[in-house]
Amino acid sequence: MSANTNTTAVHTDKKTRVMVEEAVLIAIILMMAFTPIGYIKVGALSISLITIPVAIGAIAISPAAGALLGCVFGITSFAQCFTGDAFGAALISISPFYAFLVCIPTRILAGWLCGLVFKALHRPAKLRKISYYIGGFSMGFFNTVFFMSVLVICYWNAEVVQAWSQSLGALNPITFIVLSISLNAIVEWVSCTVVGGVVGLALSKANH
Repeated sequence: MSANTNTTAVHTDKKTRVMVEEAVLIAIILMMAFTPIGYIKVGALSISLITIPVAIGAIAISPAAGALLGCVFGITSFAQCFTGDAFGAALISISPFYAFLVCIPTRILAGWLCGLVFKALHRPAKLRKISYYIGGFSMGFFNTVFFMSVLVICYWNAEVVQAWSQSLGALNPITFIVLSISLNAIVEWVSCTVVGGVVGLALSKANH
C-alpha cells in the first residue's frame, strides 16, 4: 500500500469521525432544545445550556464546527419564539427579521469565535491545558454579549424591552445589558467553562 493511499485513508477516517461527532452534538442540541434541559426560564430570558455542546464542538473539532453547531443552536432559539416563549413571541410580533438576527447570526458567530479563541490559546505550550477552559468560557461570554447587543440594537425602543429596562432601573442600553444578564450569564459562563472545557479536553485527546 502506497503512502498516498495511507494518507487518503487517514483523511477519510478523520472526515468521517468529524461528521459523526458533529451529528452526535447536533442530536444533543436538538434533544436539549425541546426538553426542559436546554432552556431554563428565569425572568424575561432563559438560561441556555445549549452553549455547552456548541463549545465542545468548537474546541474538540474546529471553529467551523462551532459555527455549524451555533447555527443549529440559533435555529432552536428562533423556534422557541413560535412555541410558547412569551418574550420571543413579543419580539416576533414586532419584527420576525430582527428576531432572526438576534437568535441565529449571533450564535453562529459565537461558536466560530469560540473555536478561534481556543486555537489561538492552544498553540503556546504553557497555555495548552487552560485553553480548553478559556475556550469554553468564551462561548458563554460571546453568546451573552452578542445576543444582548443585537437585541438592544434591534429592539431598544420596543415597548417590551423598554418595560423590562424600566423594571431594572436601567437608564441606557449598557446599564440594561449589565443588569439583565447577571444570573443568566453566571450560570452559562460557569457551565460552559467547566463542562465544555472538561469534555472538550477529553474529546480532543480521544481524537489524537
